[in-house]
Amino acid sequence: MINTEDFALIERTSKRRIAAVSETFRRYLFDEIDWNNRLIGIKGPKGGGKTTLILQHIKQDIADKDSVLYISLDDLWFTTHDVKDLVEYHYTHGGKYLFVDEVHYFPLWQRLIKNIYDEYPDLYIVFTGSSMLQIDNAQADLSRRMQLYTLNGMSFREYLEFEGLYHMQPVGLKDLLEHHTDIAMEMTTGVKILPAFEKYCATGYYPFYKETRKNHDQRLMQVVNMILDSDYPTVDGVSISTIRKTRKMLMVLAEAVPQTLNMSQLFRELDTDRNQGLKMLSALQRSGLINLLNDDTKSLKHLSSPEKIYLNNTNLMCALNAQVNKGTVRETFFLNQTACKHHVCYHKQGDFFVDHQYVFEVGGKNKSFDQIKDLPDSFLAIDDTEIGSHNRIPLWMFGLMY
Repeated sequence: MINTEDFALIERTSKRRIAAVSETFRRYLFDEIDWNNRLIGIKGPKGGGKTTLILQHIKQDIADKDSVLYISLDDLWFTTHDVKDLVEYHYTHGGKYLFVDEVHYFPLWQRLIKNIYDEYPDLYIVFTGSSMLQIDNAQADLSRRMQLYTLNGMSFREYLEFEGLYHMQPVGLKDLLEHHTDIAMEMTTGVKILPAFEKYCATGYYPFYKETRKNHDQRLMQVVNMILDSDYPTVDGVSISTIRKTRKMLMVLAEAVPQTLNMSQLFRELDTDRNQGLKMLSALQRSGLINLLNDDTKSLKHLSSPEKIYLNNTNLMCALNAQVNKGTVRETFFLNQTACKHHVCYHKQGDFFVDHQYVFEVGGKNKSFDQIKDLPDSFLAIDDTEIGSHNRIPLWMFGLMY
């Protein structure tokens, strides 16, 4: 059982974390979440800002801080104390809000959350976890109870705000296609946009970059290692051997993307069979380390033959590969930023097919329309360009959509 001293220790940690969080910058998801829901789940890549997001909500929106408890299930305290006992103490002493961080560290986390939700009918619950989390309806029917959100890494728009360079609301894709020239003209009057874009592609996707400017790549590699060494076995229950093979797969892909790989050859190189190889590929996708680009006619469930494989974002490219191809950086950026809010597929003539309607070819400032000139709703996403015209849109502007 939890006694007064035990709870006081956890409560002090909770209030200390809440008091220390900065409110100067909020991620895009903050205003998209309906915080009135009784059960909210937030998943996303490690280092993306999930903890900061929920602490900011507590600090800004909940007046009675004594009714709030924030806990993180990766805390060693929970190796000798029961979560349910803690929740019982919190609830019976006036608790109304429970925020559970790193929920995937609890072996039966779905059952835990369901039981808390059912047993305390007026307790508001928010939990966060790895982007690898999968809701298993066989264990606990959470899908009809909760609202689940995904927090992606920072957009270029958010980076500009975080750096104090420019503040603006997200731009919808349709508005971007129709009004990109006016938007770019207004933005570039006060911001040197291309140097900022170059810095973002190197180090601006994960909010922690401000704390680690001199050793950003090293910190990012630590995040990758934590995902593979901790989140992966915790969520999927894989062996050390599988972790090693998955790590090798990531490095092979980092050197080869975005070419379409021969899956059979890749699996032989990793000394694994097709079934395990596909599971590893799926794990890397769910973890936020790679993106798989499929033909529009194929389901994303059919991972055996993706048309192209990309690293998830340009920061990972720079950290994992000493020789970064600029063309690959451009395509990786476009896919990463656009796929957050839109359906993106492979296109045989262009590079990307968005929302089953728009065809995009990505390239440098001298890129021509030759490949897609006869296609309706076709556009060029052009790098090294501040202001575009007609269907030639600066590449950096596709980072303004969330």
